[in-house]
Order: sequence, then C-alpha cells, then structure tokens
Amino acid sequence: MRAVLPRVVFALVLGAVARPAGAQPLFTSAFPAEEFAARRTRVMAAIGEGVAVLQGATELPSYLAFRQNNHVYYLTGVEVPRAIVLIDGRSHRTTLFLPPRDERMERSEGPILVPGDDAVRLTGIEAVVPRDEFAAALDAVARERRPIYTPHRGESLGAFTPYAVDRHERLTSTDPWDGRPSREAAFIARIKARAPEVRVEDLDPILDRLRLVKSTREIEAIREATRIASAGILEAMKTAQPGQKERELAAVADYVFRKNGAQGAGYFPLVATGRNAHYPHYHGGESVLQDGDLVLFDYAPDVANYTSDVTRMFPANGRFTPWQREIYTVYLRCYRALMAELKPGRTARQVHDAAFAAMRQIVDGTTFADPKVAQAARNFIALFGPERRAERVGHWVGMEVHDVDATPEGNVLQPGMVFTIEPALTIPEDRVYIRLEDVIVITAAGYENLSESLPYEIADIEAAMAAPGLGEVSRPATAPRPSKPSIRPSTTPKSQQPRFQP
Repeated sequence: MRAVLPRVVFALVLGAVARPAGAQPLFTSAFPAEEFAARRTRVMAAIGEGVAVLQGATELPSYLAFRQNNHVYYLTGVEVPRAIVLIDGRSHRTTLFLPPRDERMERSEGPILVPGDDAVRLTGIEAVVPRDEFAAALDAVARERRPIYTPHRGESLGAFTPYAVDRHERLTSTDPWDGRPSREAAFIARIKARAPEVRVEDLDPILDRLRLVKSTREIEAIREATRIASAGILEAMKTAQPGQKERELAAVADYVFRKNGAQGAGYFPLVATGRNAHYPHYHGGESVLQDGDLVLFDYAPDVANYTSDVTRMFPANGRFTPWQREIYTVYLRCYRALMAELKPGRTARQVHDAAFAAMRQIVDGTTFADPKVAQAARNFIALFGPERRAERVGHWVGMEVHDVDATPEGNVLQPGMVFTIEPALTIPEDRVYIRLEDVIVITAAGYENLSESLPYEIADIEAAMAAPGLGEVSRPATAPRPSKPSIRPSTTPKSQQPRFQP
C-alpha cells in the first residue's frame, strides 16, 4: 500500500487544470496558487521594505517547448516568456507584468496567459498588468530609494544546475571572441542606469534558503520523478544485453519517462559501460556493451519542474562475475552503512564520523580475494575519515538535479531536505568505478529513501535482469525470445575473466 500512496497523492496535487477546451493549460496544474503565494510571503518577510524583481525566461529560437526559469516558476508557477515579477515587501503585494496577446502565435501554438482578471484569478497574484507598465513601477521604487533585490546568478532552465550556469557565464564573459555579459548582469545594469541611487541586492541567497527545505507538495513531485526514474532504470536493466549501444538503453528510459507523464529529462543520460563509468558525467552514448562489463545507469526525468537523481550498476550480461561480486558487495555494505547514519539534527561531519566507524568494521571484517579490492575499500572509507572535509553529505535535489545550496543553513540536516548520496569506490589506475545513488528525504524520525524499491542487491538485480525487457515484450508472441548471451555462469578462469572493458 505504501508504494501506491505517493502516486495517488501526486495525482491529487495535479487536480484542477486551468485550460480552455483542447488547449494547453494557462497556469500550472502541479501546485495550487496558495503554495506560490506562501513562498512570496516568505520573500516579503526577508526583504522588508525592499522590492524583489525577477525576469522570466525568454522564448526559444527553436521548436523546443518553453520552460520557465526556476526562480520565477518557484514564486509564481507562471509559464510565460518574458514575464517580470515585482514582489513588494512593504505593501505585501505582487505584480506580474506580462507581454500582450500575440494572436498570430496563439493561432499556431494555442493561448497563453495574458494580462487581466482571468490571470489574477488563476495565479492568485494581486495584479497582472501589461509588461509596458514595468518601467513606471520601477521609477516609483526609485523615487522612494527602496532597495531592489534581483537574482545575480544566471537563470536555471530545464536540466540546468547552478554550477553549470556559473561556468557558462564565466567562460562566455572571459572569451575574447564573445565577452557577452549574462542576462542577469545586463538587467542589473539597466536597473542601475534607471535608478542610480537605489541599492541593488542579490536575491539568490534568499531564494536558495527557501528552496533548500522542500514543502510536502515539492517532495511529492520529487517522489514521482524518482518513481519514474526507477521504472526507467529497471526497464533498462531488463533490456540490457551485450551488443547494445549505451544510447539504446537510454532510449528505453526515455520511453518509460514519457509514458509515465514526465515532461522531459532532468539531465542528460549517464549510461556508461565498462571503463566509461570512470568518468562520473560520461554521456557519449556510442560505446557497445560487452560481455563482462558493468553498466552504470544514472538518469531521471523532469516532473512538474522537479527532478530526481538515481544511479544503479548492473552487469551487461545479467550475471555478476566473482570479482565484480567482491568489489560491489563491499561497496554496497559501506554504502548502506552511510545511509543508516542520516538523521535530522546531524551535521555532515557527524554523519561522516559515524559512517566511517561503521565502514571500518565492515572492511576490517571482510576477507578479500583480490588485494586491489581490499586497498580500494580502505581508500574508499578514508574519504569519510576525520581528516577529510565534510561540508555536506551529498548534493541537494529539487528543481535542479544539483539543486541550490545555502550555507550555513545546509550544514545541519533538517526535515524536508532532499539530497542524494553517491560516494564512489575506485581503482583509478584500472579505471574501475563503482557508484550507486539514492534520493533521500530527511524526516522527523530519520530519513526516507525514495528510490529504495529499485534493486541494488546482487540477487535482486540478477532476478530483475532475467525478466523480459521492453524490446522482448514488444516482440510478436510467436517469435522466440532471444536469450542473453551469457546468463550461464562463466567457465573462464577468474584470472582471465574480463572486468571493465572499454
């Protein structure tokens, strides 16, 4: 029953859809207007007498679906290109500035939200007016010399992360053949030019703190994204066999994501066979699965502008070799020991210290057949030792797969925080890389692993892979089912068995 409940809850969250018959929704159906209003109220409390100003994403110069940037969506739920939001901390009112109706575009793509009473009713925002009125509103703020808070970091859209945005901005601005400022930097410059006596503050730290702890509805969206991610990875496990390309397995997950209601991918598929797994964000997709490979599969969808981040490793042929069993088993036992130490109120240092002690007992009590695996295990647990820095346990997950951070608020685990753990055990000289990843929600009692249902015990993985996969299910009933080439235990001497092939 527990596995069914999250889907039911999420379906209720998706309840009423505001749309004319046969058209796209004019306003998000994933969250009610009062959820966005509550978030804006918290911003008002943080900015005091100031105003917060945010610009929405622009339309795309391509035939790709528009997706609002995360800050504007988080505060309004409005999916309209070039929207501007003004949140007034003094009057406790929000004004949304929208472009005028584009009848030609609507005849092509359907209606979108435009200024007027209908927009006020749907969004719950006090005033929704033409975008041309923003200049006058800014001038009024300037006359009162009230501080203006606006994002300084580049906007995050679908499959973006703060790190990737910062890197792109840095490389672009320092490129001698480019040198463009970010859209945010240009917006700030225009505000300062129009209101030179107004103090312009960074809104990002305020929003990052708010986004760090998720609401119940946000957790349900991430839960659904995790459920779909797990279904896609499980189907890829069952479909995998030597001779396939990495991108073929990614396509299996893509189908499952869309079939289950995802609006796209949360990030590019990290499907790495053999030694490709050594690169944590490898996404070439062209290598062929070889008999004897372990496959790393790290992929998740975008659901209601929230994503997940789940990783599993499995043998391409459906059976772990003895050597793979040894290294994977010790890793998994240490991994689960780390997870067991996640508790509200603990700092990352406290989690690491407790996990280090538990892992050391595991490794000290293990008899290893391969000295390299033994050394790799000792090196792995040293990552959590007292001499290593422990700023956080993993990386945050939310609207972005590597979600926004907030220090020092993020240093202590609190109920509602969502993050992943994904430590890697490696033998660098052999390009061996073992990693799992699960999505964790801190609760008042401890934690919940949202991806617990996706197999990671060896017996469960092998049992899952013995079942027919997506390609086999679609085969005509009269056609024979192809067997996986090496389901039978290998008779090759252990010293000659392939480990991680390129």
